[in-house]
Amino acid sequence: MSSRQKLLAAAVVAIAATCPAVAAPEFQTPAPVAYLQDLSSGTILYQKDADRRMPPASLAKMMTVYVAFEMIKSGELKLDQKMPVRPETWRAWHSQGSTMFLSSGEEVSVENLLKGIVTLSGNDACVVLAEGISGTESAFTERMNRAAQKLGLTNSHFGTANGWPDNGVTYVTARDLAKLASATIQNYPDLYKRFYSLRSFTWGKTLGGEKPIDQANRDPLLGRVSGADGLKTGHTDEAGYGFTGSAMQNGRRLVLVMAGFGSSGQRAEESVKFMEWGFRAWQAKPILAKGKQIETAEVQLGSSSSVGLVAANDLSATVPAGTAGEMKLSVQYDGPIKAPIKAGQHIADLVVVTPGMPAERLPLVAANDVSEAGFFGRAWAGLMGLFGG
Repeated sequence: MSSRQKLLAAAVVAIAATCPAVAAPEFQTPAPVAYLQDLSSGTILYQKDADRRMPPASLAKMMTVYVAFEMIKSGELKLDQKMPVRPETWRAWHSQGSTMFLSSGEEVSVENLLKGIVTLSGNDACVVLAEGISGTESAFTERMNRAAQKLGLTNSHFGTANGWPDNGVTYVTARDLAKLASATIQNYPDLYKRFYSLRSFTWGKTLGGEKPIDQANRDPLLGRVSGADGLKTGHTDEAGYGFTGSAMQNGRRLVLVMAGFGSSGQRAEESVKFMEWGFRAWQAKPILAKGKQIETAEVQLGSSSSVGLVAANDLSATVPAGTAGEMKLSVQYDGPIKAPIKAGQHIADLVVVTPGMPAERLPLVAANDVSEAGFFGRAWAGLMGLFGG
């Protein structure tokens, strides 16, 4: 199939501006690794060594949680399902790094284990959940890696469920962590909202005093940046202090990844500045309303020779704040598109080019179903092809 591209006239789309192009806003950070993306448009606002392989520390727990969310949504795992804390697991993890303070022999619900993983970063909770799901932690990590491959995390591999140092077996990149965060938010919005924004969680009791142990969420954005609602911090001597976070303001959702800091205080300060810069220095430029048709695509061997291209959601581009810039739009697809086609199927992209900025690709979907042509329709199409019609 040949690639089709249609330039859209300003009269049709009516969004081109006459303002001169403005350079992308600048940001300086001491973070060795940093990445910021606007999920609303897909635009990468900042990247610094985003494809460097690095140990994730507790950021690996995001993949453990993602696998659990996937299983919960499919019905394979229940939130009220109980997982036993094996004595061997307790001995190995009750005092290794962050802990949920689980007790040997107790049975804990999947819901509480997830709270212990997300809010408390419990290493013990991760292994208990992994063993409860797959029998062994190693069997669970195989499941993690299959999920990572399916998500397109091409530079990541998981050897543990909790990110504990394992001599380089487990590694990630900032770009892959952002993909994982985005998939968690977009694929499991209800579960994301339920678990990732808890400010604190209470589990276990102190030795001797038998007082409940309450621990605060280490997310540096919660309560400091408007709209912040996740995701996960991490720290080991090897990895330094890292964070993957997200916030939503005025319909714009940003995801950031920062890694390699020397202290938790620096991580907190820089993460807040980074996220606030993303919202302040950039703005959304509306392009196409949900359900609005912008073009048509040619259809091969279908009951119709064309299908409308519409926005599945409100589409916007991300541009420097205070400017519009001159945008050029084009529709691209590989076509003619072979029938059958389902309404809502992603079959084309709206490419937005703003001078001085990387091109943005926004998805367009089929406006309606197009079934395969009947016998006579296929015969007529073959005849036209034979004679060059």
